[in-house]
Amino acid sequence: MKPLLVLVTFLLASEVDAGKIIGGHEAKPHSRPFMAYLRIQNPDGTWKSCGGFLVREDFVLTAAHCKGSSITVILGAHNIKKQEMTWQMIPVGKIIPHPDYNPKTLRNDIMLLRLKWKANLNTYVSPIRLPKRTTMVRPGMVCSVAGWGRLSVNSLHGADKLQEVELEIQKDELCISLYTNPYDSTTQICVGNPRMRKSSFKGDSGGPLVCNNVAQGIVSFGKKDGRPPRVYTRIASFMPWIEKTMRPFSLQGPD
Repeated sequence: MKPLLVLVTFLLASEVDAGKIIGGHEAKPHSRPFMAYLRIQNPDGTWKSCGGFLVREDFVLTAAHCKGSSITVILGAHNIKKQEMTWQMIPVGKIIPHPDYNPKTLRNDIMLLRLKWKANLNTYVSPIRLPKRTTMVRPGMVCSVAGWGRLSVNSLHGADKLQEVELEIQKDELCISLYTNPYDSTTQICVGNPRMRKSSFKGDSGGPLVCNNVAQGIVSFGKKDGRPPRVYTRIASFMPWIEKTMRPFSLQGPD
């Protein structure tokens, strides 16, 4: 299978590339009703895309490096190039990157998007569970990642249909040894068996790492040549910030 390439491109240190995942296969349509496709306009008027995931009827979680001047979220999609009756297109009312996000090192690469109105929850659109603050994913666990991305390095077009792959959690020491950008085991997860490169795939940044039906990580960055393991944001470490940020909106209606 040809490698997939994320639609977004970011200016990072030469050793890393944001949001890359490699290989994979088409997901069963609408089997991941929490998945979100983000259409992002940059301040200079250019466009990019990222993945994300619904965590509450009015909030989507994604990577902070997916920030733009305006964002539209598409929920309920499988084929992103063919609008279906299941789609819900909702503009983002408030973009909330983590206050300590560092665009140079990609530390604290996490961002909440408050939707302008609540999503209509149904079979095709529903939130995914978030981990408890004390949850730890351990080396050897097999989790999954999904996203939309380009079909080859030179392709100008992304994959029409949602792709998915299973990836194995690695020991933190492996990523510590591979990345000169300081890898922080308290806020990041090392993901992808280096001996199974052909089983991974490239998808959009900001998508969820799902372990036992719980979103445990967010696609963040990795080596430019796509070699695993890659680095994911550890969601459990940010649960206090997530809960604190969403709490003021709990009893409010749309903007």
